[in-house]
Amino acid sequence: MPGSSTTPLPSLDLDHIMEHTQGLWEDLRGGRVFVTGGTGFFGRWMLESFLKANDELGLDAELVMLTRDPHRFAEAAPHVTGHAAVTLHPGDVRTFDLPDFEYTHVLHMATEAGPGLSPSASFRTAIAGTERVLAFAALRGARKLLLTSSGAVYGPQPPDCERLTEEYLGAPRPEDVSVGYGHGKRAAEYLCSVAAAETGLQAKIARCFAFVGPMLPLDANFAIGNFIRDALYRDRIEVAGDGTARRSYLYAADLAIWLWTILFKGKSGRPYNVGSEAELSISDLAGLVARVVRPDIPVRIAESPVAGTLPARYVPSTARATRELGVQGSLALDEGVLRTANWYVAGPTRGGRG
Repeated sequence: MPGSSTTPLPSLDLDHIMEHTQGLWEDLRGGRVFVTGGTGFFGRWMLESFLKANDELGLDAELVMLTRDPHRFAEAAPHVTGHAAVTLHPGDVRTFDLPDFEYTHVLHMATEAGPGLSPSASFRTAIAGTERVLAFAALRGARKLLLTSSGAVYGPQPPDCERLTEEYLGAPRPEDVSVGYGHGKRAAEYLCSVAAAETGLQAKIARCFAFVGPMLPLDANFAIGNFIRDALYRDRIEVAGDGTARRSYLYAADLAIWLWTILFKGKSGRPYNVGSEAELSISDLAGLVARVVRPDIPVRIAESPVAGTLPARYVPSTARATRELGVQGSLALDEGVLRTANWYVAGPTRGGRG
C-alpha cells in the first residue's frame, strides 16, 4: 500500500489541530513529556501534533518516547525521530529502565492488544505496564498523566441503550476469558485513580471508541479500515456478518484535539468518552466508503439480518466532554474517509502535505 508509516500526517490536519487547541499549549512550555505507545495510531497523531505545536509556538519542550525497537521506529518515522526535541528510550512498557531527569507530563498510550497476544497476556501487560509508568511518573515528578483507556471497559453495550455514558455501570463479564483487553483497561483506570488519590498526580482518563484517519491500520480488526482497503485495492467491499451492528467514528485529527484537551484541562480521575455520537450501521458504513472512495465498487454482505433481533451497538455519549471541555467532532465521516483514502493513495512523497 503506498501510504505507510514513513508518510507524514497531512499538514491540513495538523493545522486543524492547532486551530482547535489554541491557548492550551502553554501548559507544556519548557516541559518534558514521556510517551508510551508512540509508534501506534494514537501515538503518531500525538507525536506529530506535539512537534507542530512545539515548533510553531516555540515551546522549547522535549519528548522522550519508549519503544521496544528504536532503530525500527527511526526507519519508519524519520521525520519524527530526526527532530531535535525527540529522544527514543529503549525498553518494554512493563520493565523499562526509568529515564533520568524530571518530567512534567506522561502520555500512556501503550496498547495491550494485537496479533499473537492472548487476552490473558493483554490483561497482565496492561497492569504491569501501568504500574511501571505510574512508578516512573512518581519518581520523576510528573504533574499530569493521560491514560488512553477504551469503551471496552463498559462490556457489551445493551442493544436498547442508545449511547454509553461514563456513569454506565456495566463491565466485561469476569468469566469471559476473551475480554482481557477490557478488564486490563479497567484495571489501568483503577491504578491511575489510586495514584491520583495517593500521590497528587493529575491522572486524566480518555475512554476511546472508534476512529478513522491516516495511520489507521487497514488490515487489522477495524471494519472501517478494512472497507477502505477493499475500496482501494480489491474488487469488492466485504461485510462480515449481517451489517446491522451500529458504530460511530471520530476523525483522527479531532481525536488528537480531544486527547490534548483532556490532558491539559480534564478533571483528574474523571473519565471522558472520546468518539462520535453520529452512528450508522456497518452496512451503511460500507456504502459510505464505496460512495466516497470508489462509487463503482460492489458491496457484499455475508449474512442476512435475523428478523426481530436488535443490532449490536458500540456508540458513546460524548456529552460530558463537550459540556466540560468544549470539544466536538468537527470533521464529518465522509470527509474523514476521503482524507484517509487520499493519504494511503498519495504515499510518502505527497501524502503528508495535505
